Amino acid sequence: MMPREWHKRRTFHAIAVGLNPCRPIRTRAASSLPRSQSPSTIMLRRPRLLRDVSSPAASSLRRAFRSAASLEAILSHSHPSKTSSSEDQEDAAHLALYNYPTFAGAYSALAADLFHRRLRRRLLVLPFSSVEPFRAEDFKGAGFQSCYLLDFVGPRNFALELSRFIPSIVAFDHRQSTLARIPQLGRCPTNLDLRIDTSKSSARAAFDYFSNKLTLENPDSETCENLLSQEDEERVSNVVKYVEDADLRQWQLPGSRSFHTALRDERAKLNCVSNPQVFEQLMQLDVSDLLARGNLLAQNRLGAARKLIHNPFKIYLGRGLYGECLAIRADGDSKVSHEIGLELSKMSAGAGLRPIGAVVFMQRGLLKICLRTTDNTTNTAEIAKAHGGGGKPSSSSFALRMDEFSAWTRENT
Repeated sequence: MMPREWHKRRTFHAIAVGLNPCRPIRTRAASSLPRSQSPSTIMLRRPRLLRDVSSPAASSLRRAFRSAASLEAILSHSHPSKTSSSEDQEDAAHLALYNYPTFAGAYSALAADLFHRRLRRRLLVLPFSSVEPFRAEDFKGAGFQSCYLLDFVGPRNFALELSRFIPSIVAFDHRQSTLARIPQLGRCPTNLDLRIDTSKSSARAAFDYFSNKLTLENPDSETCENLLSQEDEERVSNVVKYVEDADLRQWQLPGSRSFHTALRDERAKLNCVSNPQVFEQLMQLDVSDLLARGNLLAQNRLGAARKLIHNPFKIYLGRGLYGECLAIRADGDSKVSHEIGLELSKMSAGAGLRPIGAVVFMQRGLLKICLRTTDNTTNTAEIAKAHGGGGKPSSSSFALRMDEFSAWTRENT
């Protein structure tokens, strides 16, 4: 059990994502939320968590990425104080960059945060977004002793570049696409430890790692050291299991899709710069509450989606290159585009077309195309990526010009 005063300690958070893989690739079986190995953390004073805190505005989230304030924080909170010796491990600065806005990244950052606070070490936690990513040189003069890349390895040679001036780099990822990139990096330096494990989510891997490391850091301790109290550990572990269920595309846990329907509403809170309370909020998330909320949301949105599905039409994905599916215009109803897409996916399969639903609406002068599928063997992301978009196999999106989309509907005009 952790003393109450531990929760009141000062900490500083900030965000960043992007890296490149190298060197050792770890693959171990998943476990609940045990223990692991690695360095330190810094943070600003965080107010105590308030329940039902409203989500920060999207505009404020964007301003937080690689802002002047973030860059200043990197310098001002990374250097050891002048009064401490160079061998003072507790004064060494450590860095954690987590993939934003993924829950695997956020929970991995929670594990890093808990570990460093437990040992009273300074850690700077930053969200890494591909929208406005940090650059390796942003951290060059900061004097960090270690860096954790949580749920990503970064763009291009980001990880390799960091390893040139940070003594220890540890990266966690669970994606097959990341694993495929490893050979492209060539020979990796010994201080770059890539833990790419496709059998468990990055969140579980990070909790395992930092839990084990905490035990190794206190070999002579008479009491068992844990990242979380027993009550918190059970609650967090259950949520991480559901996060992993979706990350690995297993969808085997009861009510998993309803759970993630509710969890999506929490995504806007994952920026620890604009929302310093995020880690306390993550610890309070409860599977039972999310399942109940998700079931209600799913019912309401499904009902609304079914009312909006009038006269779906056939489109030729990529002018027919990716087959045919059903689509619908949903201008003004984009909030239920996910549910509409899933219903269309079933209707499309029933009509003998590809099991994909396409929801189309106007956004910033272009047509936003949202693709959804209920079929685990169908990959919508390949279509989205071919047209400048992205996403997951089951859920992706991209933008098209009006004239191009007209070519996709040629037999309907």
